[in-house]
Amino acid sequence: MTPGWAGASFELVGVGLVAETPTDAERRRVLIAEDEALIRLDLAEMLVEEGYEVVGEAGDGETAVRLAEELKPDLVILDIKMPIMDGLAAAERIAGARIAPVIILTAFSQRDLVERARAAGAMAYLVKPFQKSDLVPAVEIALSRYSEVAALEAEVASLTDRLEIRKSVERAKGALMTTYGMTEPQAFKWIQRTAMDHRMTMKEVAERILAETAGGEVTLPAP
Repeated sequence: MTPGWAGASFELVGVGLVAETPTDAERRRVLIAEDEALIRLDLAEMLVEEGYEVVGEAGDGETAVRLAEELKPDLVILDIKMPIMDGLAAAERIAGARIAPVIILTAFSQRDLVERARAAGAMAYLVKPFQKSDLVPAVEIALSRYSEVAALEAEVASLTDRLEIRKSVERAKGALMTTYGMTEPQAFKWIQRTAMDHRMTMKEVAERILAETAGGEVTLPAP
């Protein structure tokens, strides 16, 4: 079915609807910074078991920043409490330089620091003690959110415009997730791919999705 969007035929079928498997991680390269050696070892083992590559380890924030700049990993995991430079300061440096997405490790007693972690640029956080079942979703969320931010930044230069586009895209993702049962990453990938295929901006695609789903009338083709 064609929704009638400027004469473009939009197909949901087969676009970003395949769930990722551990092999799809493409050996994502991860840097770990944690001052407790045992936790650092456990974390590294969990990541390797799930198909990720641990390219560096650090026991303090300053070393983590240096290694991030040298190794250019795909992801950095930082504990909040570390010597020399804490995880929040390191996250701010790494995220500010657009080196990689950051996950913050925090203890239950440090949950008040989560907002500060977000302000520092962290894309996700893990509360200790954590299990492998907690780790992988956090990693994928951080990678997904980081790619979204990068894509939106590439589309427009103005911070105000980026915020407006992000709001539209978030609402459109929610509509796709509700209507078609997509995951959040799948919904974003569909919006991004559709924008590229039809030479539209992601904001235009998001607004069309919202218009199509307004009032419960969905004319987009089912996946």
